[in-house]
Amino acid sequence: MNWLAVASLTERRAVRQLQPTPRYLPNTPLLNTPFDDIIRDSSFRAPNYHPHDIVLVGALKGYSKHVLASMRVFSNELVKPGNVVSGVVERVTPDAIVLDVTAQGRFKGTISPQHLSDHSGHAELMKSALRPGYEFDQLLVLDIDGSNFILSAKHSLVTSAQQLPLDINQVRLNSVLHGYVCNIIESGIFIRYLGRLTGFSPRNRATDDRRSSLSEVYQIGQSVRTNVVDVSSETSRITVSLKQSFCSSADASFIQEYFLVEEKIAKLQSVDSGGSDLRWVEQFNLGCTVKGKVHEIKEFGVVVSFQKCDDVFGFISHYQLSGIPVETGSSIRTAVLDISKIERLVDLSLKPVFVNKSKKETTNSQTQKVVSVPSYNYTLGYASRADYNTQNLPPKSFTNGESVIATVMALPSPSTSGRLLLQLKSISEAIETSNSKRAKRKSTYNVGSLVQAEITEIRPLELRLKFGSSFHGRVHITEASDDNYTEAPFSNFRFGQTLTARIISKFNMSESVKRVYQWELSIKPSILAGSGEIEPVKKFSYSTGQLVSGFVYKVDSEWAWLTISRDVKAQLYILNSSSEPSELDEFQKRFSVGRAFSGYVLSCNKEKKLVRLISHPLLIDPERPACQEDGPTDHLSETMSFHIRKGSVLGGRISKILPGVGGVLVQIDPHLYGKVHFTELTDPGVTDPLSGYHEGQFVKCKVLEIAYSGKGTVHIDLSLRSISHKTQKQKLSALNDTLKFPVLVEKIEDLHPNMMVQAYVKNVTPKGCFVMLSHKVDAKVLLSNLSDGYVENPEKEFPVGKLVMGKVVSVEPLSKRVEVTLRTSSSVGAPSSDYDALSNLTVGNVISGRVKRVEPYGLFITVDHTNLVGLCHISEISDNHVDTIDSRHKAGDRVTAKILKVDKERHRISLGMKKSYFNDATSTETDARPSSGYTVSGDALSIGIESTPSPEKSSQAREDLDGESVDGKDLFLAEVESRASIPPLDVPLDDTENLDMGDVVNEDSGDVINLDTLDDKNKKHAAKKAKRLSREQEIRAAEERLLEKDIPRDEDEFEKLVRSSPNSSFVWIKYMAFVLSLADVEKARLIAERALRTINVREELEKLNVWVAYFNLENEYGNPPEEAVAKVFQRALQYCDPKKVHLALLGMYERTEQHKLTDELLNKMVKKFKHSCKVWLRRIQWLLKQNQDGVQSVVNRALLSLPPHKHINFITQTAILEFKCGVPDRGRSLFEKMLREYPKRTDLWSVYLDQEIRLGNADVIRALFERAITLSLPPKKMKFLFKKYLEYEKTLGDDERMEAVKRKAMEYVESSLA
Repeated sequence: MNWLAVASLTERRAVRQLQPTPRYLPNTPLLNTPFDDIIRDSSFRAPNYHPHDIVLVGALKGYSKHVLASMRVFSNELVKPGNVVSGVVERVTPDAIVLDVTAQGRFKGTISPQHLSDHSGHAELMKSALRPGYEFDQLLVLDIDGSNFILSAKHSLVTSAQQLPLDINQVRLNSVLHGYVCNIIESGIFIRYLGRLTGFSPRNRATDDRRSSLSEVYQIGQSVRTNVVDVSSETSRITVSLKQSFCSSADASFIQEYFLVEEKIAKLQSVDSGGSDLRWVEQFNLGCTVKGKVHEIKEFGVVVSFQKCDDVFGFISHYQLSGIPVETGSSIRTAVLDISKIERLVDLSLKPVFVNKSKKETTNSQTQKVVSVPSYNYTLGYASRADYNTQNLPPKSFTNGESVIATVMALPSPSTSGRLLLQLKSISEAIETSNSKRAKRKSTYNVGSLVQAEITEIRPLELRLKFGSSFHGRVHITEASDDNYTEAPFSNFRFGQTLTARIISKFNMSESVKRVYQWELSIKPSILAGSGEIEPVKKFSYSTGQLVSGFVYKVDSEWAWLTISRDVKAQLYILNSSSEPSELDEFQKRFSVGRAFSGYVLSCNKEKKLVRLISHPLLIDPERPACQEDGPTDHLSETMSFHIRKGSVLGGRISKILPGVGGVLVQIDPHLYGKVHFTELTDPGVTDPLSGYHEGQFVKCKVLEIAYSGKGTVHIDLSLRSISHKTQKQKLSALNDTLKFPVLVEKIEDLHPNMMVQAYVKNVTPKGCFVMLSHKVDAKVLLSNLSDGYVENPEKEFPVGKLVMGKVVSVEPLSKRVEVTLRTSSSVGAPSSDYDALSNLTVGNVISGRVKRVEPYGLFITVDHTNLVGLCHISEISDNHVDTIDSRHKAGDRVTAKILKVDKERHRISLGMKKSYFNDATSTETDARPSSGYTVSGDALSIGIESTPSPEKSSQAREDLDGESVDGKDLFLAEVESRASIPPLDVPLDDTENLDMGDVVNEDSGDVINLDTLDDKNKKHAAKKAKRLSREQEIRAAEERLLEKDIPRDEDEFEKLVRSSPNSSFVWIKYMAFVLSLADVEKARLIAERALRTINVREELEKLNVWVAYFNLENEYGNPPEEAVAKVFQRALQYCDPKKVHLALLGMYERTEQHKLTDELLNKMVKKFKHSCKVWLRRIQWLLKQNQDGVQSVVNRALLSLPPHKHINFITQTAILEFKCGVPDRGRSLFEKMLREYPKRTDLWSVYLDQEIRLGNADVIRALFERAITLSLPPKKMKFLFKKYLEYEKTLGDDERMEAVKRKAMEYVESSLA
């Protein structure tokens, strides 16, 4: 009921919210109301009434009655499509209305909801209001399905039943027929008439505007008018046109049906409330005057209430107020323009031409009250804004008071609900009178003209104006003030207000077709005060760093789009809008549509007339030229150097929290990320820096450093600390002078010995741990310096990420090495008493002590009466081979040993317990030195010293950490021992075999045995024997440690491992995983590249393994992952078998559930490797897992592509896949097809049986076995089938069945022997 001179639908819905919900009205939104489909003409020119017009209307009405009467079906006539019947509603279902049809007996009929009305909105309301027992007088039989009638209540089909064709021979060329849409496809629309007779409208004949989508213009079940353009009896095809220019209505049946169905719905709704709710309509006859009280005054109109009908409301639009002032609570007399019975709403007017006219007329002459044409006493008429074929399109816009031309189609009568029905002519067909031409000539406007315009609509970003003789224009929000800083520049304007504006632009016809306005206007004070000369639009010219202002016209979760001028747009990324997390969280609230914003140009795109803004000033050269013409808005090199520099404070969003102490990745631009080191997550002293952070969280970050790699990538270090590094450093330095508080370290030059520092544990090894002092400085902590007491399990007591306090022991700025101790004792080194005891020890002395700890590689022995601890290596325990030390010694045992080596600088003692060291000569030597208090025992190997307050609390051996031993034997054993700590791999002993063992022995020979204690005769013999035994024991120990397969703990051990096994992909991949655990993604890439260069070209499988690991790496850490993986994939194709590479990538996509990429890759693979059975099976397996259709088509394609010898294998595997993850019946069909062709292949029978046994249907399985054992096969194959049958019955435990199988087997044997 969206009439001329009546409020819009939005305004009316606001009024509707004020009235209480009627008892009968369902509390659901109305899709199509009278306000949507019809316009009302209250002031227009119309042709004079002629007798001819009235005769046509009368004849049409009489003819309709005659037609309807002649089409009624009696009991003696045969019912067929095209007949009109009546029926009573039996029940209403969600999909249809079921009726009892009285025609030649008792039949059932169904009506789909779309066939309840020609208007889709009324069809929904009618369905919701229908109740069992309601009787339809006129229903058209569309088709007959057995004893069920397919019916329609559409007014257009019922009234044109005799013209509807049932057969193609009844269709005439160029005739216009009513029908309904039965299907919509991309290429056109199918129209159904009677029975199964269907016409087709191609896309180019479906609409006048070919750009429109068919699904938007039409819907299934919609009533349409069709123009027959072609009939082919040979092909039985009917081609029709749906263009409105060919199929427009010739009568008012469309709007007439609207009012008739509306009245039916109102009556149905009143039935639920006792039939009393429609009595209020009698008090509001069309055209009469009624009294009411002003209930509320809204900005879109006046709401009126009535004393006698408290649940009925009236509405007066601004146009119908006619300038008459009203106040809330005042009584007024208004004229009734229209009534909505469904919504209980009355359209009213205060215009004197309606109110005064109504006072003179009686209240029972309805015909005289509905007339409203200016030349006929302002009689009211009703015309539809839409037609059958255009009811889904946006209706043509009209303004209040606009003159239109219309034709009288039906006079007021009960069939028109007492309304005068009109039909509008197209504006393009209107005949211009001399007066209109004269007015048009007087209303010509040019750019620069000042006009008085009326506001017809206020939008957030523009004012819609009307001026002159129906000219329409707009004022863009950037043309409202001289600057763009003013918030809500349209807030002071009101609907209907008249203002002065100047025309600044006019659109040509091709542009104005797409717009509802032709003119651009401005109300800027500077332009209104000017001379009227409008400067041409300036050339697009913006400089990087320039301050501009605009208004938001669109916003989503990531971007805000602004309009800077009428033709220049801007975009603002969320992270560039602020650096405060609280503001970033409320991004969409802060940048609501219409909000003003000022920002700085970061980049521009002249072609698109688009600039990108940021909220803070840029750090650029003042002589920087304007933006490059082809510069994209997000180009890294163009923009990053301007707004992201060292020291910049930015807004960021956590993209990923890296495992361990890897820190976090923070997004700071659309395609730019920075890394926050673990030490930069929070202020100093926080035990768990990651607490409080989660992915997607907005943060405020500071740029610490920007580094560029040779490949063009950028690495940005960020900090999330709340205060600056300089302030922190000053505060902590002041505290450190007095309280010895840990100092914040930025670079290695800030460190000096004895400085207190705090750090986070980065990595733990058997030799100690590494800690992070800052994002640039790491330090190592020896195992002996981890604690004052004994540390049994360093990994448990010092987990990765733990906050520790310590003191700097040493700093080497050139090598960037820092050592820290976590011990609280004042001295880091050994006590002076230990130095004295160490100086008293000499090579060759025999000492006594207790076994402190037993390790796989040797014994730690505490020297009596000291805190010194020496190591007796496993190779020095006995002259014979020692398999396990645990079987010989345990902690606490008393032992004697001989000192083989003393390293005072490194505080190490090497001991030996071999019996050969304790011969007569050594015994004499020992007896000669009774004051030493030491006894003799065994072999020798270097070991470290433990300095502790007491032997019981001594810490773990220092040799676990120190891998930098000076003497050759220590280096050799460290090398071998590091190789014993690798993952489970078969590593060859190439490095061990290639070592120059002679040099090693020569270096240590003087320390292994004290040759001075032997006589000259035995010196050479003892030296040779010692060398030989030492080498054998060392090699044997190395082999045993290799078999233990310990995992390397640091990069040095991995480097040794990859050098020893350069062709092992397993080692390289473990190396990559290790550096990833340290959050060093770039180094993992370098290791992958190095592995691909190092592995021999003949080791294709090893190379492929590395490529697959590279895929996984880029899929997890690439930026963006999809592109990074694609680049690595293309490289891998050049070095490895393409099919294997494709399958490897496919496996990764499937594991990571990247369904779209999996599907795309499979489509490429079946084309590239169409002769591969495996590829086709992977395609089928994917379809089955995703529950997608099309398996059969893929099978058919595969059989056409695969060589014949692969068909059996392919079909078998496909059938197995169907059984496992598809439809078993399809699998059975495939097996049956193969067995018909190859009935004697027992392998097929066996596989078929296995699949059925897996499903577990005993009847089906036994039936299949029975078929198999009846075949005529060789005895060997029959034996196999009988044996399989018997084993199956054994699993079920049915003795009777087992005997039956045995009998059948015996019968077969007897028959074969016979």
